[in-house]
Amino acid sequence: MVELNRVKNQRLVELAAFLQEFKSVLGSVLVLTSGIFGLLISFLVGTMSISVNSSDRVCENGIQHVELLPATNDVHGGVIVDMKDAMDAQHFLTLLRASISQWRREGKKGVWIKLPIELVNLVETAVKEGFRYHHAEPHYLMLVYWIPETTNTLPANASHRVSVGAIVVNDKKEMLVVQEKSGRFQGTGVWKIPTGVVDEGEDIFKAAVREVKEETGVSSQCLSIYILFLSYLVVYVTNILV
Repeated sequence: MVELNRVKNQRLVELAAFLQEFKSVLGSVLVLTSGIFGLLISFLVGTMSISVNSSDRVCENGIQHVELLPATNDVHGGVIVDMKDAMDAQHFLTLLRASISQWRREGKKGVWIKLPIELVNLVETAVKEGFRYHHAEPHYLMLVYWIPETTNTLPANASHRVSVGAIVVNDKKEMLVVQEKSGRFQGTGVWKIPTGVVDEGEDIFKAAVREVKEETGVSSQCLSIYILFLSYLVVYVTNILV
């Protein structure tokens, strides 16, 4: 009986020693695994940090934000860029190309860039991208660009502008009116007579007929001048449908 107890005690001692050794080995493996896992996480986080820092256009939600030139919308479906801050030509070129691409996707038309005399270093870059001179004042230069592949309707620079408005009446005494797709009355629900700008060197009567045709598709014939506002050089012409 004593011998049996001694054997049991020896087995228990050996089992305890084995468990202690197994515990030490297992702890080492866990520490090693944890260390490797930690290094792997650090590597992945570091890689992600490098990717984000290399391009500040990537957000956490995966949406790409591209830096554009500061611009405001005009009432004719275009944009106006009023440059004020100093910028090197290469950075300006990057922003300009990204902006034109974005504005083209948005369906914008004319682009006006106002460059103060302090940013004369950007003129050549803009011109090489298709911009042209519009007008210049003592302290700034205005450049323009037409985005869509349609007829450029940006007005030429001048000391004045002549506009026409056509009163079109048919044989039923019905008057033709329109709602603007662009301009100050866009989205207001206001009905108005067809209006527009007289092209350089264009006859006033022909301008009235052209504007009616462009805005409504209606052919008309100009009969007489109804009223002339000299202060604004706006001519209203009476027309009767053909």
